[in-house]
Amino acid sequence: MIVAVENLTHRYGARVALDGLSFGVARGAVYGVLGPNGGGKSTLFAILSTLITPSSGQVVVDGVDALAKPAEVRRRIGVVFQTQSVDRKLTVEENLLMQGALYGLRGDLLRNRAREALDHLGLGDRARERADRLSGGLKRRLEIAKALLHQPAVVLMDEPSAGLDPAARRDLWTHIERLRGELGATVLLTTHLLDEADRCDRLLLIHQGRKVAEGTPAELKSRVGGDVVVLHVRDAARAAGEITRRFQAPVRIAGDTLRVEIPNGHRFLAEAVEALPGEVLSLALHKPTLEDVFLDETGVTLGG
Repeated sequence: MIVAVENLTHRYGARVALDGLSFGVARGAVYGVLGPNGGGKSTLFAILSTLITPSSGQVVVDGVDALAKPAEVRRRIGVVFQTQSVDRKLTVEENLLMQGALYGLRGDLLRNRAREALDHLGLGDRARERADRLSGGLKRRLEIAKALLHQPAVVLMDEPSAGLDPAARRDLWTHIERLRGELGATVLLTTHLLDEADRCDRLLLIHQGRKVAEGTPAELKSRVGGDVVVLHVRDAARAAGEITRRFQAPVRIAGDTLRVEIPNGHRFLAEAVEALPGEVLSLALHKPTLEDVFLDETGVTLGG
């Protein structure tokens, strides 16, 4: 594993932000950490990027103990923060040259690295353009180019799609997948977006600082027991009791809405309407999503 986290715990006073978290990231993978806001993702990102020291536990990045040798780990990681760090008054190329100088790169090596990074991110024709003229999506690409200059072993991204419109998000993911495919980069990102999480090779679901589940998106969805049926009804308690009695299916109640996981959901829909005459106001059927997995494991939605 290129990133290994063991029993990681962090407290802010009496509040526990991370509680015995353990996971590993394979070299060359796109690994996502999915969870609601306030679930511990930002604290984990800050520890992985060596911004804070955890209360206890171990973090190893590319064979280096991050707690014992944080400066060495910084040389092995590239970081894309949620908030933009580009200097808007500099050109695209000048942003990269300044970043490279911070890592001790000089002369032809720095200029060549900058050109390679710009080309990989589709910014070669924008090199002389001032950064404040770039769209949000292009600025995010520039952030990634900066993170790649010193050829890190791991690229860390905190909510990389934050503030981007849907087209820019699709464009961003095209480039993230190129990092893995063409450069063999390992990418670890945090997110609360389901479509973003679905693109990852492997996912860690966290809630209140604890591991909820880990696996590929397909493996996680397979935990859900069949199709997901959502029924909006007049009397939730009565309808739930009738469904449990007739179909022996577990029912989750949220207000006047019932959520049922059951095989052959399309067949169940017709039978449920027949079993609940005049009760069903609306209904919906969908295949399991990561939201369903999170709800099953925690009892809450990713929105909190």
